[in-house]
Amino acid sequence: MKNELLEKLKLKTARVGVVGLGYVGLPLAVEFAHAGFHVTGLDIDERKADKINKGESYIQDIPTSVLKPLVESGKLDATTDFSKIQDLDTINICVPTPLSKAKDPDMTFVNSAVQSIAENFGPGKLVILESTTYPGTTKELVLPKLEQGGLKVGEDFFLCFSPERVDPGNKQFQTRNIPKVVGGHTPNCTEAGAAFYGCALDHVVPVSGTKVAEMVKLLENTFRMINIGLVNEMAIMCGRMGINVWEVIDAAATKPFGFMPFYPGPGLGGHCIPIDPFYLSWKSKQSGIEARFIELAGYINGQMPHFVVDKLQNALNDHSKPLRGSKVHILGMAYKKDIDDVRESPGLDIMHLLIQRGANVSYSDPFIPSLRVENHKLESQDMLSSCADADCVVVVTDHTNLDYAKAIEVSKLIVDTRNALKKFKSSKIVTL
Repeated sequence: MKNELLEKLKLKTARVGVVGLGYVGLPLAVEFAHAGFHVTGLDIDERKADKINKGESYIQDIPTSVLKPLVESGKLDATTDFSKIQDLDTINICVPTPLSKAKDPDMTFVNSAVQSIAENFGPGKLVILESTTYPGTTKELVLPKLEQGGLKVGEDFFLCFSPERVDPGNKQFQTRNIPKVVGGHTPNCTEAGAAFYGCALDHVVPVSGTKVAEMVKLLENTFRMINIGLVNEMAIMCGRMGINVWEVIDAAATKPFGFMPFYPGPGLGGHCIPIDPFYLSWKSKQSGIEARFIELAGYINGQMPHFVVDKLQNALNDHSKPLRGSKVHILGMAYKKDIDDVRESPGLDIMHLLIQRGANVSYSDPFIPSLRVENHKLESQDMLSSCADADCVVVVTDHTNLDYAKAIEVSKLIVDTRNALKKFKSSKIVTL
């Protein structure tokens, strides 16, 4: 079975399937279609399937001009009919893995996808889970469902885990040139998974097993989350002591060894950083280990929107203005610069807190034309006129991808906004 699959991959006759056509799945499907494979995307959302079959993209990193020729040439199609899995040789699972309200893993989407695959399963297939999850998911959750029909993993079919590393809006690193880690349940599985990705991606990194591959993703994002929590705590301390935290970081970053700069911000955004470490924390508790760094960093980062709003309220108070009834305008709602993604954006938390405290809130973000917070539906407003009419302007920029150059850009935006607004209101407050 392995040799037959490897031959199909070599000849590019293998039929590729991708379950979940979001920020991870659609770019992956496009790369394999570009590589010469016929790719079928599967999703429960009929709107996504219809758009793809019309050659229309809904993902910012995949322009319609790139997607449409692949659809028209017959290299890429989409469906909501999961019986099509029977015709596929490889199946990548790229579905969401959110947290429950108790910050426990919500495996609803993975369970549903694996069940649909199991109902249409057969020998010779390669299944790869890409959804971020806790160590052991592939073995404990996916494998038993696929083995129900009597097929043996590593001989009759192949099972791997490969962590997604998508960074929306990144112009330098995208699906094709980001190194791809893959670990199989058996050596044959790893060989099949590495051969599969090697057909379309620039660099493949095989590891010894699925648990290692699952832990890789969690280490990457836990590293960032904890260091962001540290620098956010430093920002709070520096604020209390009257020290410029940005100057401190700038000076520390001149050290050529032993230091990596992270930057403070209003909270964590995106699907990965605010969520993935809690998958590790949840799993470690099952092993009798308390992940104290993760829990503490999560608490500090979760408090940053409150810190921002308290700081804003104090600034208004210094100008004899109550927060209730004041006009507060937010610049930027996406979780990072130049993308149309508001998943877990701290801007949403800040807006929610401001509305709760009675502020009249508006926002500007050219990538987010409209959004809903609580029962309020808001539309993006013209920046200059809205800032001119506001009592306070809050510049929200996610820090998870904020290097020093971007921090300078934000600082310039604040200065430029202040200068532009001088002719409107002398009591204008601008805060970051």
